[in-house]
Amino acid sequence: MEKFSSKEKKFTATAPTKRPKVQDRQSFSMTDWTADDIPDLKEAKVIVTGANSGIGFEASKIFAENNAEVVMACRSIERGRKAKEKIEEEIGGSSIELRELDLASLDSIESFAEEFKANHEKLDMLCNNAGVMAIPEEETEDGFGKQFGVNHLGHFALTAKLFPALKKADKATVVTQSSGLHKQGKINFEDLMHKENYHAQQAYADSKLANLLFAYELDRKIRRENLDIRSVGCHPGYAATNLQTRGAEKTGNKLKKYTMKAMNKLMAQSARKGALPMLYGSTSPEVEGGDYIGPGGLMNMRGLPEKQESSEASYSTEKAEELWAVSEELTGIDFQI
Repeated sequence: MEKFSSKEKKFTATAPTKRPKVQDRQSFSMTDWTADDIPDLKEAKVIVTGANSGIGFEASKIFAENNAEVVMACRSIERGRKAKEKIEEEIGGSSIELRELDLASLDSIESFAEEFKANHEKLDMLCNNAGVMAIPEEETEDGFGKQFGVNHLGHFALTAKLFPALKKADKATVVTQSSGLHKQGKINFEDLMHKENYHAQQAYADSKLANLLFAYELDRKIRRENLDIRSVGCHPGYAATNLQTRGAEKTGNKLKKYTMKAMNKLMAQSARKGALPMLYGSTSPEVEGGDYIGPGGLMNMRGLPEKQESSEASYSTEKAEELWAVSEELTGIDFQI
């Protein structure tokens, strides 16, 4: 697989467009939507990345509770197996597969996608959920900055490789998990990986802005081809998962680790509630491609899901097109819609 092609990527630039505000679009509120509103998902095939813990685990469980055929995509097979067994013990009779997927490796991504396509005719829902947050400076197997490489490039490559299976489904959906911190993000094409000046929090925010630029550009490209696929962005608000403590653990900062644990207990909503925006984006017929879903409660940190507006920067078609082209160049993947 070519990973650092020097071949120029050509794309047709379109005039920047400003996305209308939610209140100027169809008036809609789903502040009473819960997992009980999910329809029967029998025969629906779903992939959830980062499925062994937190939001990914809870989403996988709820999908399985509603009869979906779930593929739990996990970096650690050992942790994934324990999570799978826990779901099966709690709900029984579920159709769950466990597959190894390391989003820090383009080879792992390709192997996962090829194995899925060899064993499944279609893919109905792809939940790009896995991520790393505010970790010390590291690189992926392919030499990318790890936060940008896992959070954005890994999911970009995965979606590209699985897109043929999405096209075979009836009304497929791609939901990409962002964060409210995307509003602090800045895409600097001169230093996407923060190799010149690494700041863990800023690198995370940038990767979450990249998630939305990708989700919206994917939606625009799908619309141009008149495909029956939705690309949706979402965020979980402040949900109690181990995502917040991993960075502190990697630095050995015990004070920060215990502070984050205390904040999770005092301020965060449960991981199960944090999974609702992704589940709503995946399953509700009211969701449209290009929507952004998040909790509608206090400061959008907790509560039931609703359609929201992301930052102005996230709707930049110019930045999105450039990021798409750069992502193809870095991964060596020609993302065919």
